Amino acid sequence: MNNTKQVLDTIYYVGGNDRRITRFENLFPIYHGMAYNSYLIIDDKTVLMDTVDGSISDLFMSNVEYVLAGRKLDYLVINHMEPDHCANIANIIRRYPQVKLIGNTKTFQLFEQFYTLDAKANYVIVKDQDELVIGKTTLRFYFAAMVHWPEVMMTYDIKHEVLFSADAFGVFGANQGTIFADEYDFKGLSMDEARRYYANIVGKFGGPVQSIFKKLSNESIQMICPLHGPIFRGTILAEILGKYNLWSTYQAEEKSVLFIYGSMYNNTADLVDALAFKLSDMGVKNMRIYDVAAHDPSYLIAEIWKYSHIVLAIPTYNGDLYYKMHGLLHEMQSLNLQDRKIGLIINGSWGGRTLENSISMIEKMKNTPIIGNPLVIKSSYQLSNQAELNDLALALFKSLKES
Repeated sequence: MNNTKQVLDTIYYVGGNDRRITRFENLFPIYHGMAYNSYLIIDDKTVLMDTVDGSISDLFMSNVEYVLAGRKLDYLVINHMEPDHCANIANIIRRYPQVKLIGNTKTFQLFEQFYTLDAKANYVIVKDQDELVIGKTTLRFYFAAMVHWPEVMMTYDIKHEVLFSADAFGVFGANQGTIFADEYDFKGLSMDEARRYYANIVGKFGGPVQSIFKKLSNESIQMICPLHGPIFRGTILAEILGKYNLWSTYQAEEKSVLFIYGSMYNNTADLVDALAFKLSDMGVKNMRIYDVAAHDPSYLIAEIWKYSHIVLAIPTYNGDLYYKMHGLLHEMQSLNLQDRKIGLIINGSWGGRTLENSISMIEKMKNTPIIGNPLVIKSSYQLSNQAELNDLALALFKSLKES
């Protein structure tokens, strides 16, 4: 069986979907499977762009053989050495022992860390912006270190103006009956998952993303072929490029307020609603409210990437931050989140260091000030807290207007 599709005259899709996987990297929940993409170029020479995850090895090898139609495989370009893309390199070498492996020095260091197969005779080590002529097609290799691993390359097909982008521009989810983003409702069905993928997988590395944008700034790109999710072309290509520029420069898409709260007995949750109602009365729209305990952190991180202002409502637990809120703040730090405005609500019944430790964690985030005075309550919201609540609402409203 084969499951291939022609992308352009000489470019074929030879990847596939794992619809049974429920957690990507055994960490991020996915409810619609995952696509593992690979592409094969047929010219005077044949070139395979990456391999796929071990979960779909049989389908992948069948796809490659079908498109080659009896020809030998001349080159395998290794744009990314993460196991969900390199798991079948050894299978390719065993099936096509003369294949040349194209990568950089770091690529092959990682290859030898993952695999015991001695393939040194197959190595072709390239440098940044080296080119390979394979017939009418010329491939140019752009190093994209730390997007999001140190060995990452992107390959540019000069003839077709196609960028093979490694993990950049990836999307959570299996492909939905097509490999092209413009052939279904991408914005309605997949844009949120593109943001969640970016924020959690690539988000820490906004600087390197901007660096590869600068490297590629003189290239005309008509199509992007990522290693996960659909292929981008036409108007949706321009849109995803615009989103990546926003996301990698930490600019918010939504000038509004995102509330994330923890609440054991609904007292903190009730206070969040009270603050949101006040902001609504002031004219603030498009707010969102999330219970930190009810949502996987990857979804909350994606929403944090989207919103300009975030109100964190943090109860005290065992004298310190509510555990799940502590975990979320740790992820925000680890992913290099910056350029957000934070409002704080702290709830404690009998003391602790929740306020001090929350402020300490937020202060480690670049250009992320705390707006207004933290609203501190004891156990539940009382009428005596009303003035402080009004002050916080006003501070957030003014900050939204200024931004």
